[in-house]
Amino acid sequence: MGTVALKSAEGRWLMVPVVLASAMAFIDSTALNVVLPSLQQDLDASGAELFWILNAYLLMLAALILVGGTLGDRLGRKKVFMAGIFIFILGSTACGLAGSAELLIAFRIVQGIGGALMIPGSLSLLSSSIHEKERGKAIGTWSAVTTLVTMGGPVLGGALADAGLWRYIFFINVPIGIIALLLLWKKVKENFDKGTRQRPDFAGAVLIASGLAMITFGCLRMPDVGLRHPQVYLSLAAGLLLIAAFIVVEKKSAYPMMPLNLFANLAFSGANLLTFFLYAGLGAGMLFLSLNLVQVQGYNQLQSGLTFLPFTVLMILIARFAGNLADKYGPRLFLVAGPCIAGAGMLLLSFVKQTNGPSSYWTTFFPGIVVLGLGMSFTVAPLTATVMTALSDRLSGTASGINNAITRIAGVFANAIFGALAVLFFTASLQNDIRPLPVSVGEKQEIVAQAVNLGNAKTPANIGAEHKDAVMKAYHHGFIGAYGKIMRLSGALGILAGLMALVFIRGKGGKKM
Repeated sequence: MGTVALKSAEGRWLMVPVVLASAMAFIDSTALNVVLPSLQQDLDASGAELFWILNAYLLMLAALILVGGTLGDRLGRKKVFMAGIFIFILGSTACGLAGSAELLIAFRIVQGIGGALMIPGSLSLLSSSIHEKERGKAIGTWSAVTTLVTMGGPVLGGALADAGLWRYIFFINVPIGIIALLLLWKKVKENFDKGTRQRPDFAGAVLIASGLAMITFGCLRMPDVGLRHPQVYLSLAAGLLLIAAFIVVEKKSAYPMMPLNLFANLAFSGANLLTFFLYAGLGAGMLFLSLNLVQVQGYNQLQSGLTFLPFTVLMILIARFAGNLADKYGPRLFLVAGPCIAGAGMLLLSFVKQTNGPSSYWTTFFPGIVVLGLGMSFTVAPLTATVMTALSDRLSGTASGINNAITRIAGVFANAIFGALAVLFFTASLQNDIRPLPVSVGEKQEIVAQAVNLGNAKTPANIGAEHKDAVMKAYHHGFIGAYGKIMRLSGALGILAGLMALVFIRGKGGKKM
């Protein structure tokens, strides 16, 4: 299949299902966080079960997303993309019907398998089908629309949770997915490169999927059991060994699923390093900002979702424009400045202390969110375009799979490491704040033990009424202090991401491979 113009009939028919399917995956992930309290109550789920409802999907996605991207290059991008959408629809339907937490966890795994085929396939199909001069604009459109629904996810989730309709977070995927499948079937031609249709690299696929799964599992367990627990260090060690074995196999394979010489392209390597640092900082920063808003600042779930509306508006207004400018002038300036501005936004947010709730939003959280939104708006489309155009079209699925895998692993890594750090910061602050309290050593230990719950820490029942206010004040002070440190670290990662672009990305990118 040859490339087509973005404004042509073929280009428009391609954009619609690609955006719909991507939106389906992204809105599901953001909205689910908001409906967890309702879900927990209806399914009588434990805290550990809630954790795995969130992360069973993430585990499968991180493990298989690179395999999904490579399969699209080899078997047909449209075919694999459609298979991913179909599996995601099945998983979503089953999740909506699940009668227990255990079943929901199992069906989230099915969703993850579908997502691993679907998410890299969307960008791969788009990048390999649109004329090269318009790819930045196409990816900017994709970025703006998917970001709109991503940031709209918490608002939708809050509304559905308040109405007792949390299951519709999953059911809403069914009509969206069916429309996308019908449009792909009727209006979009298959897309593959004949040079990539070799036999699949089964050994490489098994090794990389197993290695990423073990590393992801180890990171997910780290906040609960600590780095020294066998589940953590054995999983991480096994994952690293499997990835080392994958590298050896790929060097020797006649048809490797991930040719290692891809990373000789400085633009591709630099863009992926930038992705890791930026999305590690963004993932941790947004998690702790959301916790702060709801658990400490007094926002309800819907109000918390609405705080990100400026971010969404900026993405809609700027992302496509930034992609178009990057096509004309090269991505380097945007990829240096954008992450640094986003990092500055997180630094601004780190200085917000206890507020008067939503009534003081405009003078507290709003400026930082605007700066963060500006930075991400100028980054997302040029970054994605750099990744997708650094390599030749025949490797677009592999490029998308690698970049998406790095994005997911960065989020898991940041949440695990920063979650553990936040507990340490919170604990140290609590120990200092409650030292003057006239309570027993045992009671102080019980107070400090609540640090693992971060902003949801509760005063132990045996603490006298005369001390409860002081303990809650210590909890709020400790969490806000931990939040500020995490946001500053997140901001530093954003600035580090910009430095990666400064070092590695030159002009309009490196030579294609």
